[in-house]
Amino acid sequence: MSTIPRGSERSDQVLQVAARLFARHGYHATSTREIARMADISENTLFRQFESKEQIFWGALRYRFSSLKLRRELIESIAGSHSPEIVLPQLLAQLVDTAYLNPDTLRLIAVAFLEFRWEAGNVCADFLVPIFSTVKAYLKKNIETGSLRNVDPAMLTGALGVSVIAYPEIARILDGTPRYLEDRGGMEAFSRFWLNVLLPDRGEAQESSTPRVAPPVAAH
Repeated sequence: MSTIPRGSERSDQVLQVAARLFARHGYHATSTREIARMADISENTLFRQFESKEQIFWGALRYRFSSLKLRRELIESIAGSHSPEIVLPQLLAQLVDTAYLNPDTLRLIAVAFLEFRWEAGNVCADFLVPIFSTVKAYLKKNIETGSLRNVDPAMLTGALGVSVIAYPEIARILDGTPRYLEDRGGMEAFSRFWLNVLLPDRGEAQESSTPRVAPPVAAH
């Protein structure tokens, strides 16, 4: 995969437009002529900046990925080993903002995996693995100390991400009322749901922190 030209205002404008079009219409249904028109440049100028349509696509995906970073508050909470009651709401809030404020980014990732399966895995790994690894390591540590229930940390990391997208629709199916996570009440309810699922009750927490002692052997 060739180097993506970046750094100029014009190339950034092209990548913004391309990301939006690819996310909405897919790779094959988006033409370079349309990208050039929406970016207010000629198609000749477009190909002086980018070698091919595929290079534009990967540039657009990387452009969107550049904004996907853990927030400083969340990083500090994880680094400080703060309790799940603090970290999980912060993590869920960032996932919600990503899903609802930047929906084109998620669609673009989906397009990449549908139309460029193997290449997409490599590109996404560059940006997503460090984020997921940080979250998984935090969850694993709290599972091992008994602060969270004993579940697979990798599966839990994935489940938290998927639930952000699925939860409003599941709520609509169950009680006929979609719960919009972007409002404060919905976000608080969503956080409480996960904390209720993942936090062990006192009996479990005490059992996990108490060394197991072998029962005495009966005398014969």
